[in-house]
Amino acid sequence: MRYSQIIGLDYVKKHLQTTVENDRIAHAQLFVGRTGSGVLPLAIAYARNVLCSQGNENCDVQMDRIMHPDLHFSFPVASTPASGSKPTSDQFIAEWREFLTESPYGALQDWYEKSGIEKKNAEIRVVEAQAIMKKLSLKSYEGGNKILIVWGADKMNTEAANKLLKIIEEPPTGTIILLLAEDEERILNTIKSRCQILHVPKLSTADIANGLVERLGMSASSAQTVARQSNGDFQKALQLHEQSSEDLEFEKWFITWVRTAFQAKKKPSAITELLNWANDIASLNRETQKRFLNYCLEFFRQAMLLNYKAHEAVYLKPGNNFELAKFAPFVSGNRAVEVYEQINTAIYHIDRNASGKVVLSDLAIGLTRILHSREV
Repeated sequence: MRYSQIIGLDYVKKHLQTTVENDRIAHAQLFVGRTGSGVLPLAIAYARNVLCSQGNENCDVQMDRIMHPDLHFSFPVASTPASGSKPTSDQFIAEWREFLTESPYGALQDWYEKSGIEKKNAEIRVVEAQAIMKKLSLKSYEGGNKILIVWGADKMNTEAANKLLKIIEEPPTGTIILLLAEDEERILNTIKSRCQILHVPKLSTADIANGLVERLGMSASSAQTVARQSNGDFQKALQLHEQSSEDLEFEKWFITWVRTAFQAKKKPSAITELLNWANDIASLNRETQKRFLNYCLEFFRQAMLLNYKAHEAVYLKPGNNFELAKFAPFVSGNRAVEVYEQINTAIYHIDRNASGKVVLSDLAIGLTRILHSREV
């Protein structure tokens, strides 16, 4: 991955290039941003910039193949029959290289599906941290810097984080550690305080549209429509272009939820239906649950925009005989605030391994109360 292949982020790319040119590279850096913004491609391009400025003639070829001997990766994994009970990133390196080639803007769930661990609890565990320390204790193969990119650093458990902290505090000479995370709050404060933090913003609609035109040959008008729906996430834009079946499924689940919640006041059995609905969603893996809840947030946001007559910003056109215009009046004022708070709270608890069944049941009943409450 090269800087020229990264969509948008011109200011961030210039900043990183300047640190290399001026030899002001921090030994520990934390890149915070959504995967769909290009945090991982940015880190790899930065690593190329550092490693290939050291005079190795084969560097570009090695980086194109993601096989540079002084570039190391760490990422969330889970046990499989092939990896055993104590898996490390090295055991998944072939799948990882394919993932980077096929989906450099991919999310964690895309990686889990690629590596066959989508139904397991993937983390960066202490055995991985031990492997990292062993790698970084060795001398650089090319005699210059060696770089570790930790993707999904916010999926590192506490034991692993504490062990990695030791090498961040006292890194071997020439070692550069790049931590990549979506949720900065899940990184230990002791690690954050020792890192130079770079916040990577969401991609602009214009940058995503240009990327779709250049890479997929889409018309400018179609690319603009998809870019608006993607909410700054290029991977989401690619999925929308491919008419991802997941969003269609999410739409059905959302509409079932809302319709049942509306019926609850006059139909007592609707409460049982809501609990069954919650159980069905809870049976999915946690990443899918979170993606669905984020989809719900966007659906409510679209309804609110329509309610406040921001028609130019409304792109959602649901099927299943669901009229957004009739739903929109129920998403305003205190109702909108409560809905956002409840869904974000549910995402928070699911992300921290709370019982999905309990969290989603509470959310399902909570929406019923909100929709039938008086507007303030």
